This record gives sequence, structure tokens and C-alpha cells, in this order.
Amino acid sequence: MKYENLVDRFIEYAKINTRSNENSKTIPSDPKEVEFLKKLAGELKQIGFSDIRTMKDGYLFSKIPATKGKENIDRIGFIAHVDTADFNAENIQPEIHENYDGESIIKLNDEYSLDPSVFPNLRNYKGHTLITTDGTTLLGADDKAGVAEIITAMEYLIKHSEIEHGEIEIAFGPDEEIGTGADNFDTDNFAAKFAYTIDGSVKGELEWATFSASAAVLKAVGTQVHPSDGFGKLINPLAALIDVFNLLPNERPENTKGDQGYYYMTDLSGNGDTATAKLIIRDFKRDGLKKRKQILADAVDKVNAQYSHKVIDLEQYDQYYNMADILKNNMESVHLAEAAFRELGIVPNEEPVRGGTDGSKITFLGTPTPNIFTGAENLHGRYEFSSVQNMELATDVILKIIEIHSK
Repeated sequence: MKYENLVDRFIEYAKINTRSNENSKTIPSDPKEVEFLKKLAGELKQIGFSDIRTMKDGYLFSKIPATKGKENIDRIGFIAHVDTADFNAENIQPEIHENYDGESIIKLNDEYSLDPSVFPNLRNYKGHTLITTDGTTLLGADDKAGVAEIITAMEYLIKHSEIEHGEIEIAFGPDEEIGTGADNFDTDNFAAKFAYTIDGSVKGELEWATFSASAAVLKAVGTQVHPSDGFGKLINPLAALIDVFNLLPNERPENTKGDQGYYYMTDLSGNGDTATAKLIIRDFKRDGLKKRKQILADAVDKVNAQYSHKVIDLEQYDQYYNMADILKNNMESVHLAEAAFRELGIVPNEEPVRGGTDGSKITFLGTPTPNIFTGAENLHGRYEFSSVQNMELATDVILKIIEIHSK
């Protein structure tokens, strides 16, 4: 179905910088997110949403009331995040390419292009209208597309009062990209039996299994002397951290796929005096994650043993767990989404996602929350794009879930 405001709404949202800040200690992590959530609150009020309120965790909650006679139907919810990833998000200028032929190179600017020989997934979009970046920023479809799709679907319900449905809970939140947004999600006030994050990628994605995730921070203190006089004295903290990483199994994102976990160094910085490395560790099984964490700890111990004193300190903390551990025992939300996909002629792709969503944490907080596609690809960078037709399909899925659930 075509929706009057979907594309304009998405482009308006995409242009607003809401990049989260992993170094911040505030909730939300950046004032830009707060301002955007305030803007959304005003828009929801204008459209006709009810019970609009901002929670102490930064989430914006709202509702669509049940239609007459449907008040006793179990509430369901839809959730999206407003922040974008750690790539340039200043002066985002989305570009529209209508009726893409599936073969041509899309020139983003003089330096960067979307080339089907590099991105063969472009060939799946013959006849689609694509929204891309101008090559200097990300697009922010993760997850501004999800925000736009949820609001557009709810706007459609409000305008079509003849459509019967139960009460619907809505939540828009901060800081998903830095892994902290859903830490304190208020499931008591959200009050949905189950929910869906609209935060996936390719058409057909229905994700109810994710990685279990841990993060690590390694801090090294060296002994800095002039290299010419370094024998037996100099300790290079950067080299010590690299030595740790090189002791890990060669299981990195670029070498793994499917159900294989990995180690990924996300940051390495410092000088001859001090240095810091940040790693993320992923595994689909909880005991696998535990083993990987121990392998990292053993590698740190081995490097430290090369010196006369402790050079490296290690801090590890878990971020989220595989929501399949919960959902496999309560598949109602998944089966409902599968039914909606089938009625719309969409083949569900339920492969475990090599990542995580806010739904991982929200599921463990007590509200089963699988994840549904938005229609965007190549997320988190200049090559990101979104298909208008698949954004419309994602909006269709939201409405179809509500329709089937309300029967």
C-alpha cells in the first residue's frame, strides 16, 4: 500500500542529526536525541496519539486506544530507536532515485558510488524507488525508517476509524546504537503482552534469535623511554594490546558467518605512555560467550606474564543475551508475525541475526519482542539505502499484525 506521508516523514527525520554518544554518562546520551524525541511528541499529539509521555529512561511512550468492543484484546506494541550509529550524521542530504533499473551505478558524489558489482544486493531492486545518501554521511534508516513506519501505520489507523483493533502501545527510544537504550525500559508502563522492534533490514527479516554479547576494555600502561635506549626498559602499551589481539582465535567479523561468533576490536588508541583497546565479543550460545571471555582473559594474562609487572588491566561486561533463549518457549509473537507475512505474500527469513536489537533486552525484561525488517540495507555508513516499496511493505506488516491480532 502507498502511504501519503511515509517518504516525506522519513526524509524529514533522516535529515536530523541524532547520533548517540558512547562516551556520555547522561540518559539519553546526547541532547540531540532529547530534542528529536520532543519533536516526535509534538507530532504524535497533532496526529491524535493518546497518553503521550516521556519516561525517565528517555523513552517516548504513547498509545492508540482500542476501538469499541475491542478493549479486552491483549495489548501489543511497536518499538523503534531514534539514534543513529557512529558515522558522520551532520548535514544528511537524502537523495531519491526513482525506478532504479537494478544494474546502473548510482553516483553518490564525485568520490563514492553504489556499484552493483560491489553491492550485488542492488540487483534485487529493479523498479524500486531508492533513497540513498550523498556519500558524505550515513542515511539513518537504522532506525528512522522504523520510526516513520510505525507513526505512519498508526496515523492510518487513526484516520480509518472503521478498522477494529485493540489498544496499541508505542515506544521510541534513545541509545540503541551504543547498547544502553533499553537497559531500563519500563515494561510495567508499556503494558504490552508482546511487542515488535521495527529495526531490521532486508524485506522478509523476522528475527527472534540474536547474538549474546559482551564488551571489553583493555587499558595498558607502558614505560616510555627513547627508543635508542629502549633495550630492557621500554614497554610499548600499544604493542602489548596488539599482542593480546593476535593471541585470540582468528574469528573476526570478516572471517565468520552464519552461527559463528567473533572477536572485534572496535577501537585502539594511545601513545608510548598509555593505550586503550575496546573489543566486542559475540556468540549465539551463552556458554560460548563465556568461553570466549575466558580466552580473552587468558590472552591478557599471557601477555602480562611477559613483563616484570602487570601492564594490562581488563574489564569485561555483558551487553545482552540471545532472545531466543526466552522466545523459544513463547512463540505467539513470532507466529503472529509469520501469519502477517504470509498474508502479504512475504517469505519470512528467520535466520538468527548477527547482531542485536533493543528487543533482546526488552525480551529479558519480560516483554517478548522479536524484530521486523524496515526495508533498508548497507546500514551504518555512506552506502546505506532504503527501498520505498519495502518501507511500505514494512508498514503493511505492522497493520496486518494488528488486523490479525484483533480478529
